[in-house]
Amino acid sequence: MAAQNSTRPADAAPPSGAPRGPVARALRLLEAVDRHPHGSTPVELAAEVGLPIEAARRLLRTLEREGYLQRLDDGAYVIGGALALLGEGSRELMIQSRLLAKLSSLRDELGAAVYFSRYQDGEVSVDVVVDSPSTPSVHEWVDFRATGHASALGKCLLGQLDHDGRRDHFFRHPAARFTPSTEIDQTVLLHRLDRQPATVPVLDLQEYALGTVCAAVPVTAGGSVGALGFSLPLDQSFRLRETAETLASRAAPVLLALSL
Repeated sequence: MAAQNSTRPADAAPPSGAPRGPVARALRLLEAVDRHPHGSTPVELAAEVGLPIEAARRLLRTLEREGYLQRLDDGAYVIGGALALLGEGSRELMIQSRLLAKLSSLRDELGAAVYFSRYQDGEVSVDVVVDSPSTPSVHEWVDFRATGHASALGKCLLGQLDHDGRRDHFFRHPAARFTPSTEIDQTVLLHRLDRQPATVPVLDLQEYALGTVCAAVPVTAGGSVGALGFSLPLDQSFRLRETAETLASRAAPVLLALSL
C-alpha cells in the first residue's frame, strides 16, 4: 500500500478528522461554502472543516483569487463565478468533494487510513488518502506505480484487468521484492490474480512494507477500474479480516459518490 504526500508542513498539520493535503482541504472548504448560500465567515468555515484558522484563511484567499469564491463586504464567503463557468469541471469537483466526505466517514468507522486508487493509462494511481494522527497512512517508500504486485490496492486493480492486461503491466513493471513476504514470481502472481474471487477482499500481509497489513475491494464506475482500501499497523492485524468485510459492505456509497 502506498500513500501520497505523507509529509505535512509543520504549520499546516491538520487536527484529527481534518482533510489531508491542500487539494483535499480546498475541496472541503468549497463544499462548506456551498452549504451556506448566504455566506459564511473564515472562522465558521475553519471550524466546520476542522482546519487551523490561518490555514483556512490562506486557502480561502487563494480560492477567491482564482474566482472559485467571492468575499462579501462583511467578510463572509460565497461561491464565486468561476465554478459556474467550469461546466463538467464543476461536476468533477463536486464528485471529488463527495468522495472525500465518504472516505473520511469510512476512515472514522473503520479506525484505519483509507485509500482510493485507480488504474489509469496503464499505471496504478493512488488518488486519495484519508488519514489522521490516530490512523496514519503507510509511508510511500517505493513509488506506488511499481507496487501493483505487492499492495492490496495494486492487486485489486490488476485483478480487474484481463490476462493480457496483467501480463503487459508486469512486462512494464517487473515484480521487485520489498519485504520477505513479497511474491515476485510472475507465474505465481498471475495464477493468484486469476483465482482471486471478485467478491473477496484482496489482502497485503506485509508485502509492501514491514509492520503494515492492508486490504482492498473493487470500486468500478463506468469503464474505470478502481479500488478502495485501508491499512493497519501489524499489531492490529487481528482486525484485518473483520474490517475488510466492513469495507466491502460500505463500498456502495463510495461508488454512488463517484457515479452521481
